[in-house]
Amino acid sequence: MMDTCIQDPNPCRVIGVLDDGVASLNPTALAYLRSADVVIGATRTLALFGAEIKADATRHDMTGHMKSVVGWVRQARDAHRSCVVLATGDPLCHGIAPYLAQHLCVQALDILPNVSTLQLACARIGLAWQEARIVSIHARDAGEWARGSTPTHGLYALAQAVRAHARLLVLTGPDNSPDRIARLLLAEGLGDDFHMAVAENLLQPEERVLAELSPRDAAGMRFADLNVVLLWRTSAPARPVRFGLADSAFVQRQPEKGLITKQEVRAVSLARLQLRLDSVVWDIGAGSGSVGLEAARLCPQGHVYAIEKNEADFAIAGRNHAAFEVANYSLVHGKAPDGLDAWPDPDAVFVGGSGGELATLIEGILRRLRPQGTLVMNFVTLENLATATAALQALEAQGVAWDVLQLQAARSKPILHMHRMAAENPVWIVCARREAAPAAAAQEANDA
Repeated sequence: MMDTCIQDPNPCRVIGVLDDGVASLNPTALAYLRSADVVIGATRTLALFGAEIKADATRHDMTGHMKSVVGWVRQARDAHRSCVVLATGDPLCHGIAPYLAQHLCVQALDILPNVSTLQLACARIGLAWQEARIVSIHARDAGEWARGSTPTHGLYALAQAVRAHARLLVLTGPDNSPDRIARLLLAEGLGDDFHMAVAENLLQPEERVLAELSPRDAAGMRFADLNVVLLWRTSAPARPVRFGLADSAFVQRQPEKGLITKQEVRAVSLARLQLRLDSVVWDIGAGSGSVGLEAARLCPQGHVYAIEKNEADFAIAGRNHAAFEVANYSLVHGKAPDGLDAWPDPDAVFVGGSGGELATLIEGILRRLRPQGTLVMNFVTLENLATATAALQALEAQGVAWDVLQLQAARSKPILHMHRMAAENPVWIVCARREAAPAAAAQEANDA
């Protein structure tokens, strides 16, 4: 929690520094550092500025001890000792300053920013950066990226950003290195869509800037631990249709007409799901993946978790995923409800297949559904419709509201030199949501 305080006459100075040492500091910042009673910094930074720290000053190494920094600053302030925190570049750009402001207060800090390493890297190659997206993967080892990884993966934000932005500035780490970024681009099918530049050891004698690397070349290279990566598109990104794709846009299992949620039904089902930019979506019985993949395009800040038990359909959904330009979609081979406990609570759930455990599945989904969330189910048989409505009726006392929509479309077909209308199979779209329980609703009414 942020402390409440007025402007402090002796604030903690958060000073941005660079790897050229004293040369990176203006006279004011250097004076603060030399007179500080307490100096906090990373191992490398404390060593770099060791000669400028007075002999009787307390030094705290924050490498691996980030959570201790707030306590160290508070101790210094309580003891009326001057305190300096050394941070790389601009402390407000993926630096420690926002963290300190959150746990202390803005008035307790005096922030002296420096040029960021990202600015320096852009200056080295003449890349305008005012419209670039900054992404930090300067964290613990995230592991290699695999298509379909969930938001828990350390490179997830980068995988989303390369889909949405033409220029990216990436703060890396020793493990999450430029070659790993290049392999992410290749895994996402973007190996020919981006140029890379890697700036190593900026402002040091061994500085090296590698401009216009291709991801294919960079994927097999090794780089210095201290680096930043610049990415820019070689051509304009595709502008895919987000909603209402034709059935022919998806690979489908044959023979027959293709096992897919037809365009008209898919459009209404997606509309009833009430999706938002950041919705967490479950697609149960994914089939060809058509509903889940369109949902992924509609929720670029969210994520779709899909499950399919049929091996052939699972493979087809995987092929459709490979063809779609989305990195917020995860597909697993399995039978619901197995494995759903590992998924985050959903904002929207689509059920295209139940595997014979429909009533149990409905109850479990509605128990996990977030407030204002929606469950949408498609049925083509009377038996499944009856099972679903009976299960929902049994849950009405728990505040579950539901409705049924029957949808039957007809498409024009050529006949000789004319056209006729050919009817598609009728589909029942069942929608459910959890509202306030009757007792809670009555209490709210009384309170009002």
